[in-house]
Amino acid sequence: MTQARRPPAGTAAVGVVDLPERCRLAPDVTVHEPTGEGASWIIQRGSSHYLRVGADVARLARSLDGRRDVDELATHLGRPWSAEHVRGALARLWETGLLDDGTDRAPARPRRVTFVPPFTVQVTVLRPDRLLTALRPVLAPLTTGHAAVLVALVAAGGLVALAARPAVLTAALGRPLPVAAYVAVLLTFFTSTVLHEFGHGMLLSRYGGRPSRMGVMLFYLAPACFCDVTDAWRLPRNRQRVTIALAGVAVQGGIAGLAALTTLWLPAGPVQDTVVLFSVVVYVSGLLNLVPLVKLDGYLALMSHLDIPYLRDRAVTDARRALARLFLGGRYARALDRRWSVPFGLACMLFPAYLVATGLAMWTGMLSSWGLVGAVVFNALAAYVVYLLGKSAVRMVREARQAGARTWRIALAGAVLTAATAALLMLVEVPRTISGGYQTRDGQVELLLPPSADLDALEAGTPVRLQRGGLATRAVTGAAVVADTDAVTTEAPITVFTPITMADAPTAAVVAYPLTVTDRPADPAGMAQVDVGQVTLGRMLFLTVVAPWGR
Repeated sequence: MTQARRPPAGTAAVGVVDLPERCRLAPDVTVHEPTGEGASWIIQRGSSHYLRVGADVARLARSLDGRRDVDELATHLGRPWSAEHVRGALARLWETGLLDDGTDRAPARPRRVTFVPPFTVQVTVLRPDRLLTALRPVLAPLTTGHAAVLVALVAAGGLVALAARPAVLTAALGRPLPVAAYVAVLLTFFTSTVLHEFGHGMLLSRYGGRPSRMGVMLFYLAPACFCDVTDAWRLPRNRQRVTIALAGVAVQGGIAGLAALTTLWLPAGPVQDTVVLFSVVVYVSGLLNLVPLVKLDGYLALMSHLDIPYLRDRAVTDARRALARLFLGGRYARALDRRWSVPFGLACMLFPAYLVATGLAMWTGMLSSWGLVGAVVFNALAAYVVYLLGKSAVRMVREARQAGARTWRIALAGAVLTAATAALLMLVEVPRTISGGYQTRDGQVELLLPPSADLDALEAGTPVRLQRGGLATRAVTGAAVVADTDAVTTEAPITVFTPITMADAPTAAVVAYPLTVTDRPADPAGMAQVDVGQVTLGRMLFLTVVAPWGR
């Protein structure tokens, strides 16, 4: 065995590793020549791991056939290689998993189920390379500039059609729809997502690349589809990778635009509402895909345009180190030598938090009306957020200690953060509401709450807003106050808690309170929101996270 020591300052730290006397590439590693002028040498490991290298490192990798030791490799390669340079390069290739470990194992078969940290699970359904290659002559007209212009016009026309009729848009998003409508939206949206992924693969195939996998995944607990187009890194021009990244959004934009334009000829009713809802969902999905602050299509397009691999990870590292330097002290190296890396990294850190907060604000009311099931879902989301925050804090402290931060300063910063959090929880007040439903029975309007709700917060005279609720918005259609706190336990259709209309809907146990109506609602049944005053943020968290488990 030969030993490779830590490289000089300014190079990647590889430590001291033991290498085979005569190294060779691992069985699943391939060295790809540049595919055209301006392209890089690529070392590929497995089906989806690509590493861009210089010509000298590529020459070294292609020489690793297990027949030469370090000195012989240096002699074979010639200048600028020395034995010490070869040792350092081999150590980095070893730590990257590119060298054979001596077990003579066969290349691993691609796994159908893959876990991608921190919270993505991919299930490969199709290996589309042969299919897309066979369809390339048929699909070629769809990848031309004229097709792109047509798709852009259709997408823009659909947006104009929706914006020109706000009443139609409001109706589709703000009133309950039949179960069949939601099933139709779900199935058609899934189909559009599959076509979105085929758009990526189709364009990569046209440029001569090979999409390796397609399938379904859980992306941060949300269902989605994927197409592995990592092979795009072999393409010679950044513009090709950018267009591949944006191809999926273009496909969905065209589909959404076509659906929105179709609604111009549909009569008002559930069918029109369903198509409008579908087009809005697809438009919003495409818009979120374009945001470059999470690892979706917009980020891949930006990374490809700038030609900076691992752009987000490196920017987040710089942002985290900037915060650590400000609050904890120490000296830190930059992961990305760009002036904008810290603000971009901060935005990448904050945007997921914004998405989570927005989602919780939108769904907390409905989740609370689901009783214990809603509490389980909410707590799962809260636990995930706490996990991410804790992971970031531990990493920051570890880096601070390695950067020379004083222990007392780290402890002081932790104490200040703890005190500030406690003050925030105890002093900041927020409005508190309880979500439920209402129905009219024998001429009496009743407030309906799940048994797990905080019933002790109600008293005579508590104001109640009576609402018509859709998938995205709620409209207040009436008002009332609690007439009496003498409640009865009864059964009510679950549709009063959800934006769904259903004949003979299943029922659930509820607690019913009589209401005194001050503004009669437009509908005989619907959603309700009870205003129970101001509470501290800490009390709100307790009532949302802890209290439902004891009821």
